[in-house]
Amino acid sequence: MSNKGPISGFIENHYKHFNAAALVDAAKGYEKHLNDGKKMLVSLAGAMSTAELGRSFAEMIRQDKVHLISCTGANLEEDLMNLVAHSHYERVPHYRDLTPKEEWALLERGLNRVTDTCIPEEEAFRRLQQHVFEIWKEAEENGERYFPHEFMYKMIKSGVLEQYYEIPPENSWMLAAAEKNIPIVVPGWEDSTMGNIFASYCIKGELKASTMKSGIEYMMWLADYYSKNAGTEGIGFFQIGGGIAGDFPICVVPMLYQDMEMHDIPFWSYFCQISDSTTSYGSYSGAVPNEKITWGKLDIDTPKYIVESDATIVAPLIFAYLLGW
Repeated sequence: MSNKGPISGFIENHYKHFNAAALVDAAKGYEKHLNDGKKMLVSLAGAMSTAELGRSFAEMIRQDKVHLISCTGANLEEDLMNLVAHSHYERVPHYRDLTPKEEWALLERGLNRVTDTCIPEEEAFRRLQQHVFEIWKEAEENGERYFPHEFMYKMIKSGVLEQYYEIPPENSWMLAAAEKNIPIVVPGWEDSTMGNIFASYCIKGELKASTMKSGIEYMMWLADYYSKNAGTEGIGFFQIGGGIAGDFPICVVPMLYQDMEMHDIPFWSYFCQISDSTTSYGSYSGAVPNEKITWGKLDIDTPKYIVESDATIVAPLIFAYLLGW
């Protein structure tokens, strides 16, 4: 048994087999990776911000256990939405029983449902919109261009959101990331609420699409970051969920090796995915890590873990272990 807190002690004592054992193995592998002096990327898919992962993930960031983040546009904005509008959220624990008419009634009340949690449109989306638009517009007028996360960082650091804070600031992973200025890659940002809002301003002629840096520019940035920070042993990859948040950044290694012909670039040096997706009907999100060897992403000896379970349960437990809770 390790010298850790009660949560860590519980999982070490009780999580001995199957997905439970995989959880512990993945946590210990992550810890060894950090102790060996290597960096870690964490990717966030799904609705992890609305699931309030910030309660543990923010501390991971503050304690330098995360060095690079890849997330969907939804996770980028939904952490801030929870920060400024938490009291207006509504839980719907009986969401499986809702009829289409009851779903429509939620829409008419301005409540957008994410499984059992409804995000309030007026207090969350519109509250952020009025402030971020001013930052977008100011950048454009100054002839400046930034990435989506950089605009969010500017908004956080300006202090304009502080008047709305409805949760303890230490529970927001975006605040922690902004304070550390941790780099974030946000592939497919365009399909997020803020991405849709930005597009609407472009359609109306109030903003230019070029003011927002693109996904290709994110990949170019990531290629530079990886080549400068991977050393000879590579960076670790901790993937929560599937989809573009994981698929996009993991491709940087084969791109550098195959397309840039940088044959000394190291593979990702640790890989863990938490997912309840199965490998059926072409479900890439359920592909086992060994398949990534054939794509030039992982090496034969890369430590590989897959925890086939609900990330809202698994990720906080792994983070608790790493934080010694």
